[in-house]
Amino acid sequence: MDVVITVEHLQKVYKRQQRKSGLHSVIKDFFRRKYTEIKALKDINFTVREGEIVGYIGPNGAGKTTTLKILSGILYPSGGFVNVLGFTPWKRKGDFLKRITLIMGQKNQLWWDLPAMDSFLLFKEIYEVPDDIFKKQISTLLDMLDAGKLVNYPVRYLSMGERMKMEIVGALIHDPDIIFLDEPTIGLDVLSQTAIREFLSTYNKEFQKTVILTSHYMKDIEELSNRVIFIMNGEIIYDGAIDKLISKTLSYEYVEVTFDTSKGFVKKSYKVNKEEIPNFLRKLLSDNSSIVEIKHKKPDLEEVARIIMASNGIKKDE
Repeated sequence: MDVVITVEHLQKVYKRQQRKSGLHSVIKDFFRRKYTEIKALKDINFTVREGEIVGYIGPNGAGKTTTLKILSGILYPSGGFVNVLGFTPWKRKGDFLKRITLIMGQKNQLWWDLPAMDSFLLFKEIYEVPDDIFKKQISTLLDMLDAGKLVNYPVRYLSMGERMKMEIVGALIHDPDIIFLDEPTIGLDVLSQTAIREFLSTYNKEFQKTVILTSHYMKDIEELSNRVIFIMNGEIIYDGAIDKLISKTLSYEYVEVTFDTSKGFVKKSYKVNKEEIPNFLRKLLSDNSSIVEIKHKKPDLEEVARIIMASNGIKKDE
């Protein structure tokens, strides 16, 4: 697969005005303003290949959304090199914009008081989508999302999950090659989250679209991607497979045991150092005759992410 996104030494610095309380300070600041530099991105480097789904994770304020906005051409960087599909994103050329899309779970692109179909027709004209391709794309997306009945209702009357389905349809009408997703399942119930994840997985497999996904729901990342880029304080601290991140970060795993007791089946979970698991199991089996089932379970990405964020970086667990 070809590389479709290249990021080298990307930097983004924001200037924030310093302000003190009091009338005297306000007048003084008006004539002599002082600014503090906020380094949102310090030196970011990565590549993404065609058809990949990459999870881009980290705490609030780490620089995830800033990165996506630069890659999609909304923001200018302060330094570095970015190439997306052969284009410099912030030049915002029409041919580039027709090949990417940005879906933000906390922002709406559809007209609130109109049926979603009215917005779709507007997007069709903006992206110059031919009638036959528009009809085919709309039909495909609505079928995959099981959302055909929603297009004729004003958006304001739809649930959050239904609105997100319509947002996704609107964002994919022009059949973009790269999809940037910023918290697409935020605020959704479990069923809606599952529906969105299943759609994205199927859409990626069938059409080989490239996806960069940010989410605070680690289940989104685990189910959709094998690769994660972990960013903290504007710097990438890990880029690779999820399994390797878990192994690198934690020295323990879980052993879940079901016992047959006088009170019925009882389940217990033990946190065991990975190197000690064979000895632990031998001792457990020799000391207990009431064991019905033993399951070996690795920590999930959410647990790993929580530990990394709490320790402000990747540190080997003792």
